[in-house]
Amino acid sequence: MRIHGATTLAVALAACLVVPATSGARANTKAAHGKSARAPQQFIKNAAAGGMAEVKLGELAEQNAQSDAVKSFGKRMRDDHSKANLELEDLAAKKDVTLPTGVDAQAKATYDRLSKLKGADFDRAYMNAMLQDHRHDVAEFQRAAKSSDPDVQAVASKTLPAL
Repeated sequence: MRIHGATTLAVALAACLVVPATSGARANTKAAHGKSARAPQQFIKNAAAGGMAEVKLGELAEQNAQSDAVKSFGKRMRDDHSKANLELEDLAAKKDVTLPTGVDAQAKATYDRLSKLKGADFDRAYMNAMLQDHRHDVAEFQRAAKSSDPDVQAVASKTLPAL
């Protein structure tokens, strides 16, 4: 794919992806399907970890991207996830859930891999990572929208149409 393809992908994603998301955080299958009493708490933790990862990756995109569209998308991800993280902090406090203080190993590996790239190579890799993560996020938020916890259900349902 040439840079034009990465720019087109960036514009397409920017037009259809709004967050919060659980990028970089993967709930276990049992918890993600709401079959565990811990499912709502796990969703909150995963969404917060993913949000932290998106902020860091968005900042990286602002620095390493070649395309203005990818830089803009990175800024949007940083800004949107920073706001969403505040909402998740409020929900976590209400539910007495301790949030992670940093990104998980998968998100760190993605960050480390992307941090070695610049320009068009970064643009392609970053946008592909965002596309993959957000496809997963839609599934996670769909499951959370059916949660037995009305507060988690409300946050997920509110966010899902934007995802």
